Amino acid sequence: MSDATGGGPTEMDPEVASASLAEKLPSIVDLIPESVQPYWDLVADIPIIAALILVIASLILALLVRVVVFRSLRHLTGLTTSKRDDEVLHGLRKPVFTTIFFLGLALATRVAEPPLIAGTLVNLLLSVIVASWMRAILRVSSALLEAAECSNRFTLVEKRTVPLFDLSLKLLTILVGSYVLLLIWGINPVGWLASAGIVGIAVGFAAKDTLANLFSGFFIVADAPYKIGDYINLDTGERGKVSAIGLRSTRLLTRDDVEITIPNGVIANAKIVNESGGPHTKIRTRIRVGVAYGSDVDRVSEILHTVATSHDKTCLNPPPVVRLRGFGASSLDFDLLFWIDHPENRGRIAHELFMEVYRTFARENIEIPYSKHDVYIKQMAPAAPATD
Repeated sequence: MSDATGGGPTEMDPEVASASLAEKLPSIVDLIPESVQPYWDLVADIPIIAALILVIASLILALLVRVVVFRSLRHLTGLTTSKRDDEVLHGLRKPVFTTIFFLGLALATRVAEPPLIAGTLVNLLLSVIVASWMRAILRVSSALLEAAECSNRFTLVEKRTVPLFDLSLKLLTILVGSYVLLLIWGINPVGWLASAGIVGIAVGFAAKDTLANLFSGFFIVADAPYKIGDYINLDTGERGKVSAIGLRSTRLLTRDDVEITIPNGVIANAKIVNESGGPHTKIRTRIRVGVAYGSDVDRVSEILHTVATSHDKTCLNPPPVVRLRGFGASSLDFDLLFWIDHPENRGRIAHELFMEVYRTFARENIEIPYSKHDVYIKQMAPAAPATD
């Protein structure tokens, strides 16, 4: 649209844009088959009756699609072992029904042409359709990513990259959906983006911590120093299992069943010890045992090895090992090193092994030394003189 002086384009008036968007819907005459045109001409002179017929027809068509088409597809998905296709099919039912029915309502609005609100009502109906598809895509995308993760055909989609793809798809869906909604209501997105550049600078300074957490969240998911289910330690003292990785924060579940929320900006700059990292989730732990000098070291080593291998929560591959680490002030210091499957069980398993070692040493008469101090008095103090 140009101004009267022949200059550049001017911003479109919202009311004009709204009316033009309503006019962009196809005419009902173009959609009706030629064989039905004579019957439509009979009711076209009564807009209310014609609009009512369109509403009923769109409702019947939407119900037929839901009942016939989706039931047939559900029968096909029932033949597979995966439940992801059932979730996708269930997520698409509502937006498909909404699209057919609300498009019928929009066409009925065009035919009825209610005064003053025709364009606004059409835009509302189209906005509901867009919002329904946005909600469905947000739900279906998660199911598709889980299905792609389980499949071996997509090497890029794995457990550690699923959160990154999930966040990217959600952001893309929100951005595209918002753009379409602006177009529906006749708002020029280019002008908004230009003005958003200035506003973005001010918002960037005001929300720099939030933005830092958002960018750190992407880097954490992309770099994958840990993933959901890993057991990590931070140099700030927090220790627990990663229960969620979000855009703004990471949540840890401690052994006390307390959930700690840590901003991604903090955790991205922290030293992270991932006890579940490496080629597998197993972790090696150790307990230190001291025995008295003069004990049979071969027997002590055999007992410690037997105690570790007989426990049902220790791994046999790699097998436990016993090492004599040094000569202490009053004891021979042994280390029992063994592997466990899950780092969070380390404290409980160490407790049970300590208990069994103590009972076995007691049966074998192996002394566990403790600190002893002998006090020698070199000279007795003279007795005090007797008094009357």
